[in-house]
Amino acid sequence: MPLSAYGVAIGRPRGLARDLAHHSADVVGDAGVGHWYRGHLTLDTPEGVYRAALDVEAPSTVGVSYRVVDDLTIVDAPVVHTLPDGFHHLSPSPSSGALDYARSPILRNRTLFEGLRWLTADAYRAVRRPEPGRAVYGPDLADRVGGALLTARQVAVQWWPDFQRPGTRTLLYPWVASTGGNALDALESHLDAAARVYVYGQRFSAGLGVHDVHLNQGNPVGSRWHDTDGPWQDGAVMCEYPAGQVVIWQVKFNTQSLHTADTGHPR
Repeated sequence: MPLSAYGVAIGRPRGLARDLAHHSADVVGDAGVGHWYRGHLTLDTPEGVYRAALDVEAPSTVGVSYRVVDDLTIVDAPVVHTLPDGFHHLSPSPSSGALDYARSPILRNRTLFEGLRWLTADAYRAVRRPEPGRAVYGPDLADRVGGALLTARQVAVQWWPDFQRPGTRTLLYPWVASTGGNALDALESHLDAAARVYVYGQRFSAGLGVHDVHLNQGNPVGSRWHDTDGPWQDGAVMCEYPAGQVVIWQVKFNTQSLHTADTGHPR
């Protein structure tokens, strides 16, 4: 069944720690054997200190990717922005303030970029028909093109500051292959400037904390996480700056598809 305790923990950023080493572990089922690596985010809330476990590296048979949506404002998060600090349950619907990687308008790329993704990713997989459970949904050609365009834009802004007009949005958010450290570095650069942090995911059954801070749908048939698939229950970390800018940091396992039915299962 979909996540039963999905919601968002809101508080002031306290710190981001990292595993001291990349752990090897035997994992039953489709995850295989390999390295796992996590970040550990803490928030100050009226209830106490909330902990968030952030999965940023998994065995190569699974793989992890991350993504940063960095041109939003509090206007793009009108529901959760008005909530007080602490944990709040969110119903699986767009009106609750929940996130959905495949459906949330604020997380979408430009239409042209989405079209390129379909041509280079989905069409390719349709022809190759990879085995279920393989790490085939990681960064692809569309992501590499998007990353190159963003780099070129950054260079252009350095030479011609007027190239970046106030209020303009890039609407290009490519996925990046996570090595563990690079994903946490990307998050940490925004945490340092954040006045308020929102962690979306599943609340701990005991103690103050949030896990499943990643995509929570699109798991392949046969995966032990397939039954937890559902729309509007995805995890992420959202950082709010003092001036009202908002950044959303996303994570997904490369076995998870972003093209899902209304049930959250892969199409």
